Amino acid sequence: MTQDAKIDLREKGRSKSGKPVYSDRRLFVQFFAFGGASDEREIIDSLKKSGAECAVYSDLNDPSGIGTVFISEDENFFVGKLKEILNSAPFSSLTFKDRYAMFGRTYSLGYENDLGQMLVSAPREKILLPEFPWAIWYPLRREKSFETLAENEKRAILGEHGKLGFKYGEAGLVKDVRLACHGVDTEDNDFVIGLFGKNLYPLSSVVQAMRKTRQTSEYIQALGPFFAGKAIWKSGL
Repeated sequence: MTQDAKIDLREKGRSKSGKPVYSDRRLFVQFFAFGGASDEREIIDSLKKSGAECAVYSDLNDPSGIGTVFISEDENFFVGKLKEILNSAPFSSLTFKDRYAMFGRTYSLGYENDLGQMLVSAPREKILLPEFPWAIWYPLRREKSFETLAENEKRAILGEHGKLGFKYGEAGLVKDVRLACHGVDTEDNDFVIGLFGKNLYPLSSVVQAMRKTRQTSEYIQALGPFFAGKAIWKSGL
């Protein structure tokens, strides 16, 4: 590689006038699930004291289970302060469910006008606002052959998928956060998805509806495992 061959890692968007815009900001998000959480109040109190931006969910499929999601613009938080939190009481006495461990980062698609809103503010609000307590978190892995398709075909496939999700969003039924996890997922997944709503059923419904799209039916190699739960505490904005 020559000295002049530079790699631009900035997130890219486009202003309303069509001018390119850039940002070095992005939000990192990590999800963990635990069993044996008999005292949820103790867990909440410890997280309040920590000052971390996070949410705690009651696990729909485990009577003594919880899910936790932590967010930060600083990747060092996840190997520093967060490890201190999770290696101390009360988390140190819980059963860690490694199959639900997920980590990802927000990313731009290249056409967004307000990158700060799209990359940081909007996903932060969706995760931390109390108005949307129900959540489903899951990873997905695409078939590698998807990347060999022509760009116009990829756009059509993703467009079908995106329009369906947009309908649920416009109806006020589902909010979503999409995170890239290339190279930072132990199972070689490509994305982490968070779905949020006032009620559980619309979240299940949109997952079901997405199964009919060409992306899911032809180009998704793996989905899940799925964590479903309801927030019992959020640190707030």
